Amino acid sequence: MVARPPVRLAIEPMTFDDLPAVQEIERVSFTTPWPTHAYQAELETNKLARYLVVRVGREVVAYAGIWLLVDEAHITTFAVAPAWRRQRIAERLLVVALDLSMARGAREATLEVRLSNLPARRLYEKYGFRPVGIRPRYYSDDHEDALIMTTEPLASPGMRARLTALGAELAALPDPEPPEAPLPGAAR
Repeated sequence: MVARPPVRLAIEPMTFDDLPAVQEIERVSFTTPWPTHAYQAELETNKLARYLVVRVGREVVAYAGIWLLVDEAHITTFAVAPAWRRQRIAERLLVVALDLSMARGAREATLEVRLSNLPARRLYEKYGFRPVGIRPRYYSDDHEDALIMTTEPLASPGMRARLTALGAELAALPDPEPPEAPLPGAAR
């Protein structure tokens, strides 16, 4: 077995150069992906929006979008490339998104998630989001309901303790492993 070289994970602001990779993750993650022009407009003109990407080496493997509305951070989009899932990349990205939100004055964070998306719901619950309502027939592709989830105040002692403990746990982890590349000529 040949050792693979280590790769470095970095979470950075999204740029226009990231959009092709973001669109590919979007396409394989969602049945109704946002069009490229929507991301371009968000990056160019939405002063309330902040978008982040996760790079492993030079590859964009995840992204998130946040709208900072008065004292609320609304997570608008969040996805990890399928080959990179189950390596706690989403957790690392969520911690950075919540830290950014607090630094920008957000009192709480909210999001919508498909009722059927149990892995995402578990992740959000782990990080202090709790169900607060339903948006009936929210998703245009199949009219599935969305679960509205909100955190307790981000600066509350309980939330700070949760984020500190989970952040320390994540910081102690090694960087993610690149997915196994298929052997030349292998069936896909």
